[in-house]
Amino acid sequence: MKESHFQNSVIMLAKLHGWLVMHTRAVEIRPGVWKTPLQGHAGFPDLVLAHSTRGVLFAELKSDTGRLSKLQLTWLETLTAAGCEVHVWRPKDINDISTRLARRPDNGN
Repeated sequence: MKESHFQNSVIMLAKLHGWLVMHTRAVEIRPGVWKTPLQGHAGFPDLVLAHSTRGVLFAELKSDTGRLSKLQLTWLETLTAAGCEVHVWRPKDINDISTRLARRPDNGN
């Protein structure tokens, strides 16, 4: 499954479960060249999800064979150290993703 299709599936599940979704989309700056406009450090997770009773979480989405970049890993480690709920989700995790989005976090995470 392409990462973009997987991302759309996760966003759909999140919305179905009442989560607010934040995702920064890439833009084509010239034919064939895509960039994600941002200010700050690169590698920020793909999704930020917020729910009034289920918490806030950050999710980096990868294909089943995709690897985290060093910058992505730095963000995930920093957010985890700060007490945030952080996930690296892959298409094979879709059932676990649905389960998480339907419930409150365990032990504050």
